[in-house]
Amino acid sequence: MITASRTEQMLVNAPATVTLIDSRTIENSPATNYADLLRAVPGLNVTQTSARDINITSRSATGTLATSQLALVDGRSIYLDFFGFVAWDFLPIDPQEIKQIEVIRGPASAVWGANALTGVVNIITKTPRESPGSTFILGGGLFGRDAMDVEKGSGALFSVSASHAAAVNDRWAYKVATGYYQQDAMARPSGPIPDGAGQMYPDFPNSGTRQPKFDARLDYDHPDGRRKVVMQGGFAGTEGMIHSGIGPFDIDRGTYLAYGKVNYTHGATRLNTFVNRLDGSATNLLAVGLDGLPIPFVFKTTTFDVEAGHVATWRNRHVFSLGGNFRYNGFDLSLAPLGDSRTEGGAYGQDEIFLSPMWRWLIGGRVDAFSVLDGPVFSPRTTLLFKPDPAHTVRVSYNRAYRAPSLVNNFLDTTILSQLDLGALNPALAGRTYVFPVAAVGNQNLTEESLDAYEIGYSGVIANRATVSAAFYVNDSKNSIFFTQDGSYRAANPPPGWPLPPAALELIYLSGRFGPGNGLPASYTYLNFGKVRQKGFELGVDTDVSKGLTAFANYSFQPTPEPTGFDISELNLPPRHRVNLGANYTGGRVIGNLAMNYVGEAYWQDVSSYQGTTEAYTLVNGTLGYRWNDSFTTSLKVINLFDQEIQQHIFGDVMRRQVVLELRMRVGTKP
Repeated sequence: MITASRTEQMLVNAPATVTLIDSRTIENSPATNYADLLRAVPGLNVTQTSARDINITSRSATGTLATSQLALVDGRSIYLDFFGFVAWDFLPIDPQEIKQIEVIRGPASAVWGANALTGVVNIITKTPRESPGSTFILGGGLFGRDAMDVEKGSGALFSVSASHAAAVNDRWAYKVATGYYQQDAMARPSGPIPDGAGQMYPDFPNSGTRQPKFDARLDYDHPDGRRKVVMQGGFAGTEGMIHSGIGPFDIDRGTYLAYGKVNYTHGATRLNTFVNRLDGSATNLLAVGLDGLPIPFVFKTTTFDVEAGHVATWRNRHVFSLGGNFRYNGFDLSLAPLGDSRTEGGAYGQDEIFLSPMWRWLIGGRVDAFSVLDGPVFSPRTTLLFKPDPAHTVRVSYNRAYRAPSLVNNFLDTTILSQLDLGALNPALAGRTYVFPVAAVGNQNLTEESLDAYEIGYSGVIANRATVSAAFYVNDSKNSIFFTQDGSYRAANPPPGWPLPPAALELIYLSGRFGPGNGLPASYTYLNFGKVRQKGFELGVDTDVSKGLTAFANYSFQPTPEPTGFDISELNLPPRHRVNLGANYTGGRVIGNLAMNYVGEAYWQDVSSYQGTTEAYTLVNGTLGYRWNDSFTTSLKVINLFDQEIQQHIFGDVMRRQVVLELRMRVGTKP
């Protein structure tokens, strides 16, 4: 069962393209982070740029700050509104505590609200009654860090987690879980950037990551069987690298996201509320301010959210879903001092109409209002489903979604000192570097990004053992928000202390070194760009081969995006081809997992003035484990089995082979 439309339904009946990852696959996976866990989903573009930095986007190119994918944990949003992205290391739970992950591919603002522009990753954890007893997991391993003819030796990683759950009686149940993950820095690329117009990789100290976590949950089930209260709270800490449009930041130790939430359900009615508290700081490793010191970034945010919803049926032909939410964000950001808060709220309604045994029609929409936008935003949705057989569904759908500007998009305000190698202009000036100021400012006149999506899809179950899916989509986005150069130093306005004749600035402008129509950068800002059309199709099959053995295969094709009103050089370009193959085995004593991910070459331009192409790569991962008895399991887990040099973003770290030995101990009743 999945919840793609806010109501529980079978996967084959979902009005959207959804991939389900179950707990058995998660437990057997060799993944030590959510990038490796999710990269096998068709249509999902995943990049890991450092030991902690992960970005995920469906049906579009991702980047160093992926802003269009909403992520939820038991209904609580972990989307960070100050930058407009998801920090996956702020999930307070270990992957082994997850019951299932639903990946909704395609826009979903009509029911999930703001920022579900290209899709939703909905994580549902195990309840205390679904995971009774105690679990302890210990893992440790090594990974390679030799890359691009630079030998650095091996890095280490270590993880430990423990949980305990129990049902006190038929009313009360509880669960506590804690964990810690640590990894050394990965390999940094060096030398010239591929297809980077002669640019060299800058040298800066890379960082690993440390991630402590804690989570506690208390469930109350009313004797009438219809009412339930879930109270939950915890925190997740992090440190390490995050890449942005103005270069890499090193997040300081002690940065954390804490939360508390209460969910109340009474039959088909629910009321959820949560608070997220983010407190952290970071230092830019390349950009320096006017004082000549690295730019610091202090960020504190507090989010309050309350949501209500109800599902009702009428005459056995209509399933109505109604709901809405209100959200308040308080901000204290050193890079955006003029923005201190914003509010948002919205309401949705939809009707799933059972026209006949073979035909269903879903129609609905949502209206949202933001304090940073001039007017309300409407997100309509409609899907026509044809079911020639209960196990097969063909659907035709239209969706509109949007993303509101983040606080940094609106209120960024800083100036950085940039450098120009004068030797690149005149060999006689070799070794001389000119330092000049560049302003980075927000734009309070931004409008929301929007996306209109058209899709034809099929889902079916064959012989009660194979689930087959296919989808063709056309996504038309409008007013995409990009961080881009909007001012240049020219002969008429040279930068302070310019050492060459002003005419040299015109030569720089004509050379196109900083992109078409750009000279030596004077300022960067966020702008709404025109339109982009993204097309593609996805094919997939998941099957039960035999008892305990499952297998999957999928293929995704995304041709080059088609921009209108601006140059394609402003866009990241996703890989055209992605292929995923794999198998998962759980037997009496032996467990195993093997997966192959092929990703085609991609183009990146979203980190300052560094652009280039990453090569296609094939990633092979595997797990082999043995259950010694009902309590003890040991596993050998390998990422990048053939030890390829894999760079997932042009500015990101280089992945080499990772080998982890894991011990799992469980005491208590089997769930």
